[in-house]
Amino acid sequence: MAGTTPTNIKHFLQFSDFTRDEFEYLIERATVIKRKFKNYEIYHPLVDRTLVMVFEKNSTRTRLSFEAGMHQLGGAAIYLNTRDSQLGRGEPVEDAGQVMSRMCDIIMVRTFGQDIIERFAAHSRVPVINGLTNEHHPCQVLADIFTYYEHRGSIVGKTVAWIGDANNMLYSWLQAAEVFGFHLNVSTPKGYDIDPQLVTTTNYTFFENPSDACAGAHLVNTDVWTSMGYEKENAERLKAFDGFIVDEAKMARASGDALFMHCLPAHRGEEVSAGVIDGPQSVVWDEAENRLHVQKALIEYLLLGRIEDK
Repeated sequence: MAGTTPTNIKHFLQFSDFTRDEFEYLIERATVIKRKFKNYEIYHPLVDRTLVMVFEKNSTRTRLSFEAGMHQLGGAAIYLNTRDSQLGRGEPVEDAGQVMSRMCDIIMVRTFGQDIIERFAAHSRVPVINGLTNEHHPCQVLADIFTYYEHRGSIVGKTVAWIGDANNMLYSWLQAAEVFGFHLNVSTPKGYDIDPQLVTTTNYTFFENPSDACAGAHLVNTDVWTSMGYEKENAERLKAFDGFIVDEAKMARASGDALFMHCLPAHRGEEVSAGVIDGPQSVVWDEAENRLHVQKALIEYLLLGRIEDK
């Protein structure tokens, strides 16, 4: 029937869409794909495949990692911004999903509300990946967990501290805690608390004092205090987040082998001190690079399924 979409397509719209077994496979594949990249080994499993990237929000790491990654896999990537496409002129999301998915093999969407990407995916004939929404940032958390595995091994059973507001990163971390079986220590300022409607896991503990949330943590994570779309609240947020900077004193309360992560861009002197982000516990540059490798593994999996190549 015209207009119908297949029902067996696998999307990655939020972290809980995949099982731990699938994530462990992706971590293994990302390790292989990263090794090939570092060894300048040509690996083109996606020749003649096309990725469309739809952006409503600005981006550095998301665009670069998806576009470079698709080229490195032998395929092509097309950049679409809603400001210069029909989406920016009011074309329904559902119609865009129908049309775009008939002209490409896989689609990444970076947008505002989660409902937008859910509606898009419901009308897509190909896999859709969440490059970021207001509610979820699953690709970033996948890269973070892969980075932890590289430096410290399994994250299962560990403690992760989140210092900052309840944003898309935190909600993806909460889902990851449920999937992987680790515990999340959460500290958010008053007025920037977790929305219980977006949380199903009990694998977290709330701390009013951000320093207490860092105690014994194996990984300390934060983000900018003012995310995209909330710039008008910046002055108010700076006051509310006073004392929430991840500094050397807070990291000293974490586990002796604790890592520090930040999804970037960072504001030194606000959410993190220069001594921490540029210090020996920081793995933010590996974390940023690993967006490339985990997303290549993700695209490969969504298009080709499991690969045994080592």
